[in-house]
Amino acid sequence: MSEYDGHQYVGIDLHRRRSVIVRQTDQGEQLSAVRIVNDPVALGLQIEQAGTRPDVVLEATYGWYWAADVLQAAGAQVHLAHPLGVKGFAYRRVKNDVRDAADLADLLRMGRLPESWIAPAETRELRELVRYRAKLVALRSGLKAQVHAVLAKAGVLIAVSDLFGVDGRAQLEQTALSGAYAQRVASLLKLIDILDAEEALFNRRIAERLRGHAGCGAIQWLPGIGPVLAAVLVAEIGDVHRFPSADRLCSWPD
Repeated sequence: MSEYDGHQYVGIDLHRRRSVIVRQTDQGEQLSAVRIVNDPVALGLQIEQAGTRPDVVLEATYGWYWAADVLQAAGAQVHLAHPLGVKGFAYRRVKNDVRDAADLADLLRMGRLPESWIAPAETRELRELVRYRAKLVALRSGLKAQVHAVLAKAGVLIAVSDLFGVDGRAQLEQTALSGAYAQRVASLLKLIDILDAEEALFNRRIAERLRGHAGCGAIQWLPGIGPVLAAVLVAEIGDVHRFPSADRLCSWPD
């Protein structure tokens, strides 16, 4: 515990492997500046030095989840700085990690911090599933585009509306391609099948998470919104009650 017994403000400049932690008094006097290797135990020990329920700020940067969870478990009041709102740091002539952490603490202490919402763990897990499903679909789309490209090189046109539907796949497998072209298409089709199976698996996992979710059911009454888009909206919006009105939700920039 620090000898200073007043309320403390803590700024953390979080990086992938190491982070800098700056502690300040409620008047802005710097108490310490420490560099740690990213580790829950090391972070927890440093926050113990900040007294009871310190205000702690870190930027919504790469891999912030673990740090926010450790800080909250340690009893800190955690604030998440919006990256776009703190871009002003770039103007400084002197720029280093200690200054970045101190500036975050200053903004928080003076009530000028542009904050992002810290989604609870359950919402973050749902986002992980929904966003990963979207990545699987994007990867599969890239593979399908490669199949079309190979066929174009070989001068092959298969006249179906969906090359990867039942009829399209049947014709594709009967198409005579030679050498490297045939080998590449065969490989691409195997990868597409794997991604199809993985997408189906994550669709089931998402559906299980959202079974009985009132908001997910209600939003699907809107024209054009099915289970996939409903899951995206629920995951990204999170607790809709954090918005004071429908207009504020519709103007939400994140």
